[in-house]
Amino acid sequence: MAAICVFCASSRKLEKRWLDLADETGREIARRDHTLVSGGGCVGMMGSVADGARAGGAYTLGVIPQSLVDREIADTAADELVVTDGMLSRKALMIEKSDAFLTLPGGLGTLDELFEVWTTAMLGMHRKPIALVNCDGFYTGLVEWLRGLALTSFARVDALDLLIVADTVPAALDEIEARLG
Repeated sequence: MAAICVFCASSRKLEKRWLDLADETGREIARRDHTLVSGGGCVGMMGSVADGARAGGAYTLGVIPQSLVDREIADTAADELVVTDGMLSRKALMIEKSDAFLTLPGGLGTLDELFEVWTTAMLGMHRKPIALVNCDGFYTGLVEWLRGLALTSFARVDALDLLIVADTVPAALDEIEARLG
C-alpha cells in the first residue's frame, strides 16, 4: 500500500469526461489499496478524485492552504485534512506525505506541482515515482517539447527517464507500483 499523490485541475468549468477520469482514478487507487493524497479541495477534478477514492474505500489525505479554506473549497469529507500557511508549504507537505505522484490533466497549478516533484527528483532529493497520464493526448505537445529539451541539451536524458508517461491511469499505476517494488 502506497500513498499516491494526484495532481489535477480544480476548475469548476470542466467537461464531464475529465471529472469522470478523476473519479475513476480515485476508484482505481482505492481498488489497489492505496491512500490518496490530494490538494485538499472539493471542486473540479480534485474533488472528483477524492470522492472516487472514498467511494472505493480508500483513505484520503488532503493538504490545503488556509487561503483556500477561507474560500470554502476545502474537502471537509477527507479522512485527514491538513491546513498549511501557503502554497509552498502545501507542496512540501504533499511531497513528504506521498510515495508516488500521478498527474492527470490540469492547468498551470497542476504543471507547477508536476515540475516541482520532478525537479526535486532530478536533484536527488527523493526517489519517488512520477507519472504523467496523457489521456486522449492531453499532454502530447508537452511531452514532445520536453523530448526536444533533451535533444538540445537543455535537459538531461536521465531526467526525462524519471517521468513515466502513460495513456491510461491503470498503466501509470502499474508502472508506479513496479518502481515502488
